[in-house]
Amino acid sequence: MKNKIIAIIPARGGSKEIPRKNIRLMSGKPLIALSIEAALKSKCIDRVVVSTEDKEIAEISREYGAEIIERPEEFAKDESSTIDAILHALEVLRAENYNPDIIVLLQPTSPLRNAEDVGSAIELFLNSDCESVVSVCEVGHPPYWNFKIAEGYLKPLFRDKYLMLRRQDLEKVYMPNGAMYISTPENLRKYKSFYCLRTIPYIMPPERSIDIDNEVDFMLAELLMKSYV
Repeated sequence: MKNKIIAIIPARGGSKEIPRKNIRLMSGKPLIALSIEAALKSKCIDRVVVSTEDKEIAEISREYGAEIIERPEEFAKDESSTIDAILHALEVLRAENYNPDIIVLLQPTSPLRNAEDVGSAIELFLNSDCESVVSVCEVGHPPYWNFKIAEGYLKPLFRDKYLMLRRQDLEKVYMPNGAMYISTPENLRKYKSFYCLRTIPYIMPPERSIDIDNEVDFMLAELLMKSYV
């Protein structure tokens, strides 16, 4: 039997760093539209849902082909967690007698993640012995060379020996890039997170791993996107 796969895109109306970030135009389209299009073009997602409390975001999302789940204000505050919005969406879907097999979380702040990434990450999940897949990219600056400030002096965050090593001698380190998270409803309810005991990485290149949090991120993402056209 074919798996029922749904993409959920959480999009609050509030954004302190970049006002109305999720519908700000990037390369002529609202930011959220780029994630909706990536999901629809992947050809492996059955439904694309946007969870939002914002009427304008809802209207724009519908125009680009997404369904809307109205998010309660209690799950749309600055301190609200994404997982709460996802679990709420799952309950709404269950009340409609729709129970997906696989959940794909796509954050609208990752506009450079494309349809091929979405399809490949889902395929990785389906063909692996895992409970979840999280997209990551290699950390450019090795954390082993990081410092903290103690009593006004720089102190290595890790052991002194790492400061003597060349970059190529250090173990590669990866960080979540915010683009994709994949799991099942059962695991999400169990762990209250996409980070499970058996989480595997979907590795993405840095040029597609921009997670927009401020104006510099936005400008860089738009510049990179223009280079793909």
